[in-house]
Amino acid sequence: MRFTRITVRSDQMDGVPCVRTLRIPVATIVAMMAEGMNVSEILSAYPDLEEADVRECLLYAAEAVREQELPLVTPT
Repeated sequence: MRFTRITVRSDQMDGVPCVRTLRIPVATIVAMMAEGMNVSEILSAYPDLEEADVRECLLYAAEAVREQELPLVTPT
């Protein structure tokens, strides 16, 4: 998958994946969604973002998780 709205630059935010060149980390947007914020609320909090930015953050996070195995606690 090719991401056009996510940038990773060593000279910006220490290489943390960000939305375009806005210095807004992908993880921040994903966390806001996980905390129950909807897209409208996120766009209000970050007026420079566009709805497509939020969608691509979620896709990027999904792809990142798909690429690695994470430790999970198995129910007993």
